[in-house]
Amino acid sequence: MSKTIQDFSYQWTKYTDNDGYYGSKELFADIVEPLFKVAGLEGKTVLEIGSGTGRIVNMIMEYNAAHVFALEPSDSFFVLQKNTAEHADRLTLLRLRGDEIPEDLSVDVVVSIGVIHHIPDAAAVLRKAYSCLKPGGDIVVWLYGKENNQMYLSVVQPLRGILKRLPKKVTGFISWVLVLLLQPYIKIIEVTGLRFPLARYLKSVFVPISLNKQYLVVFDQLNPAYAKYYTKVEAEALLNDAGFVDVKIHHRHGYSWTVVGRK
Repeated sequence: MSKTIQDFSYQWTKYTDNDGYYGSKELFADIVEPLFKVAGLEGKTVLEIGSGTGRIVNMIMEYNAAHVFALEPSDSFFVLQKNTAEHADRLTLLRLRGDEIPEDLSVDVVVSIGVIHHIPDAAAVLRKAYSCLKPGGDIVVWLYGKENNQMYLSVVQPLRGILKRLPKKVTGFISWVLVLLLQPYIKIIEVTGLRFPLARYLKSVFVPISLNKQYLVVFDQLNPAYAKYYTKVEAEALLNDAGFVDVKIHHRHGYSWTVVGRK
């Protein structure tokens, strides 16, 4: 896990802003709905596991959460402080890993977007998340999916294996190359309307964000030392095995999983 934390220390101290659709509350709704209604955050205490630069924290705040506890173990903790300063009166920042959630913490909702799939011992984090939830509290987790991504993974996984041994500047260069190569692919999808791999995701999420943020999304795929792509069964089991009930799963844009459960 320490190598992954180092990877994100580099990433989130170099790329620090969350402008445009990339940092919008509309994107948050796209990630968590229809299983979890964003209106349900109003007046609630929320724990976010893996807060990075504060992108998701600020999204949650826009839905009027009463208080957010933000966990971030990497050096981006200081970026998180800066980017969420306007909400300081409703925010507690904790420089901790997901398996270090304080025993005395008690919240209404736990949120983890794009983090659990980078943690080898994800089960330990989910058990901690369960323990800090109030009875009846909800958890919302977003995970990389394996289904429908076989072609994509046949390229990305070997590439990640090579790049993790090379300087980050090489990863950055390759990320820009891939972003530029994606542009004609996106244009073909837009013109033909055909259902090519990742078409729904590219049209709904990738195209609306700026070119710089498209680069960051690609870099985020290649940079971390560890990333697991979950099958539907594995994603549901994560929450079930941690003790959550009423577990539901949504195949977001046909390529990733939004999973919710209740204590």
